[in-house]
Amino acid sequence: MKEIRILSPQGMLGYGYPIESLEYGLAQHPHAISVDAGSTDGGPHRLGMGVGGVSRYATKKDLTPLVIAAKKHNIPLLIGSAGGSGANLRVQWTVDILKEIAEEENIELTIAAIYADVSKDWLMTKWEQGKVTSVGSAPLLTEQAIQDTTALVGQMGVEPYLEALKEGVDIIVGGRTYDPVMTAALPLFHRMDPGLSWHMGKILECGAIAATPGTAKDGMIGMIRDDHFLVRPLHPSRKCTIQSVAAHTLYEKSHPYLLPGPGGILDLSQCKFSQEDEQTVRVTGSQFIPSSQYEIKLEGVRPSGYRTVLVAGVRDPFFIHQLETIIEKVKKDVADYFPEIESSEAKLYFKYYGLNGVMGPWETTSSEPLEVGIVIEVVAPTQELADSICAYARSVLMHIDYEGRVSTAGNLALPFAPPEFSAGQVFEFSIYHTVAVDDPLELFTIKRITLGRRKS
Repeated sequence: MKEIRILSPQGMLGYGYPIESLEYGLAQHPHAISVDAGSTDGGPHRLGMGVGGVSRYATKKDLTPLVIAAKKHNIPLLIGSAGGSGANLRVQWTVDILKEIAEEENIELTIAAIYADVSKDWLMTKWEQGKVTSVGSAPLLTEQAIQDTTALVGQMGVEPYLEALKEGVDIIVGGRTYDPVMTAALPLFHRMDPGLSWHMGKILECGAIAATPGTAKDGMIGMIRDDHFLVRPLHPSRKCTIQSVAAHTLYEKSHPYLLPGPGGILDLSQCKFSQEDEQTVRVTGSQFIPSSQYEIKLEGVRPSGYRTVLVAGVRDPFFIHQLETIIEKVKKDVADYFPEIESSEAKLYFKYYGLNGVMGPWETTSSEPLEVGIVIEVVAPTQELADSICAYARSVLMHIDYEGRVSTAGNLALPFAPPEFSAGQVFEFSIYHTVAVDDPLELFTIKRITLGRRKS
């Protein structure tokens, strides 16, 4: 029976992992190491600013043992959504780190860098041809939205990775990538069952989150065979259970059985989970249904202003009881002073942690807390205006009168000085759409790079 083993050392490159877990995984003789390095979970900011979600230090610290292990065992290392957003400059950022590792370890590395930036002119043509569709609640695309976009990437499927694997490189550094691809690529390269390959990729994409106790700071190994796959955590303190693996199958999905992706839909309606041993779960019945039209998701962002944030706390029960009324008075006072608020050129937001800061209007409990944390957020066309509005809102809230008020020193507990934080430029998704393409490779450029040198 053919078996392909994929080692997923962690949930996100830069989150850390136990070295003993990596050593255990390598002792299972994996055929590849796969690791995710990015996400849109943090919103549009990283793509807009060209930054990552983890530090360069952490990325290099995590990468170094993986590079050494892949080279020593002569297996490929697959990195997806490089640098956080998977934009071209973040792919190059990752390649530069690998160059340092190659030089410091005195090894030669062959890299396949896959670039994912998309031309706005290309998108405009596709839009005019009616080949662009909104994803979820994303608004219909407009010419202005395309023109305003400052960073745009396509989320690649497995096809660019399959092309890179043909080259026999040491490391694949992929731009923005569909999360299960890095795990599914080698099994699909060896013509393993597509449904099982994609589902195993879904389970391993977040490292040991699918184990119990779950964490993204540890890893798992997947073993795919002809009619099933097995998943097992790398550390003896964890185990996979039917519940933990099935629960992660539901992770980040809008439908319990169907998971759309580039090139098709993963159908899990006939999927079965069984306990293979104390640490291992067996999965069968996963099916992949190819799409009649290949579509690629696009992610684009545009600037929407500058942000300033204030964090404060209140303890007075009279204040808490009248919180909504007080905040409405503050909003009116601020809007009277700043016409930019009234015209919606600038925006003022309040969140109340301890009351409904997480659930907001969907909160189901109504008990009054002893204290409430208040976050004031302002987004305005300039940082100076955002700072000014936030400081003014703080001063009004600090001294506003209300029924039952006794204190004359101020209504707020301010944990920091200065109390306001200038948070810099803010971005919003201008493009969150799929585009129909004739060739899954047409958006993505693959470049072969040699780094470092051979040991003498």
